[in-house]
Amino acid sequence: MKQIPLVKLRNGDQVPALGQGTWNMGESAAHAAAEVKALQAGLELGMTLIDTAEMYADGGAEKIVGRAIAGRRDQVYLVSKVLPQNASRRGTIAACEASLKRLGTDRIDLYLLHWRGSHPLSATVEAMQALAAQGKIGGWGVSNLDTDDIDELLEEENGNQCLTNQVLYNLSRRGIEYDLLPQSLERGVPVMAYSPIEQGRILKNAALATVAQRHGVTPAQVALVWVLRRPGVIAIPKAASQEHVRQNRASLDIALADADLRELDAAFPPPRRKLPLAML
Repeated sequence: MKQIPLVKLRNGDQVPALGQGTWNMGESAAHAAAEVKALQAGLELGMTLIDTAEMYADGGAEKIVGRAIAGRRDQVYLVSKVLPQNASRRGTIAACEASLKRLGTDRIDLYLLHWRGSHPLSATVEAMQALAAQGKIGGWGVSNLDTDDIDELLEEENGNQCLTNQVLYNLSRRGIEYDLLPQSLERGVPVMAYSPIEQGRILKNAALATVAQRHGVTPAQVALVWVLRRPGVIAIPKAASQEHVRQNRASLDIALADADLRELDAAFPPPRRKLPLAML
């Protein structure tokens, strides 16, 4: 099994390029035990970055993560997010403390602004810096910010402490390749790709199926390794079963050939102009 590549953040942290997402987890008590086991299976396979958010299931996903990491917190690189309506100076700190309680831990390794809202970036950054100084977070970043937002952020005091930008990126959502992705990598801010298989909506594409059949793997695995082939990109697919987790992990063993990439480009053309930042 191929080793998971590491991505280095500007604060020196090294995180696996393949992590685990938790969107839609924590919504059903009947599924909770399976979700916990899936996350734990991922940890055992080296997928030690777990991404969650206070928004997911109104905190329910954070509780699932808390159960999954109990007794093994030091093995995990934990990511969570503050909702934009909570992202004031005081609100960010309160939201973080509530997330810490649900997660059953005293620190979040990476805390993100989920998307931009009405609170000024300066207030959010100030709160993030305060949380880092208190040891409640290891560092901070953003999510769903486009190039102009990032430019504005970097003009703020301590804005250059931003460690990542988590955005929608997959075969059918390639707009960031035109400007945001190269800008981010040039500035040393890795991109964290959420919904790398577009929540399954792209899996019936004929070209994707052809490439998958050629390699003897699933279309989802091809879509995932397509995202992971880019240096400086972290993917956080959600898997609610242990088998799905194992398939995600095995995607790294797939080597896409130039012919595969050309076929996928023809089916999912790269952007030729600036596009609005896509969000789900």
